[in-house]
Amino acid sequence: MGTAVLVDTDVMVDYLRGHDKAVLFPKKQAGRIILSLIVVAELYAGVKGDAEKATLDDVVSRFRVVPVTVDLAKTAGLLKRDSGKSHDVGLADAVIAAMAHVEYENPAGPVVLSHF
Repeated sequence: MGTAVLVDTDVMVDYLRGHDKAVLFPKKQAGRIILSLIVVAELYAGVKGDAEKATLDDVVSRFRVVPVTVDLAKTAGLLKRDSGKSHDVGLADAVIAAMAHVEYENPAGPVVLSHF
């Protein structure tokens, strides 16, 4: 299966809107894509109506959703504390960055937060 690919909300929004590259991306990453609970929550926050919700239910069910654990929450809180003001990063983005750090088994080097 290979290394997991943590996908952020903007990629999933493009996927749901049918943008070519975003639609092809999951096919190329076959079974490797993971979503954080934050991404799932952000997607549902933008749902308009029952039809969109049903579509989103189906799409989210296709991917592995990684829960927020206590260790991940601690890491995210410390990242927010240490980098939030200097990098204009909110707690949600800090959680996603921490998830990447934890999911990829603490990659070498610091986690760099940047809001994009």
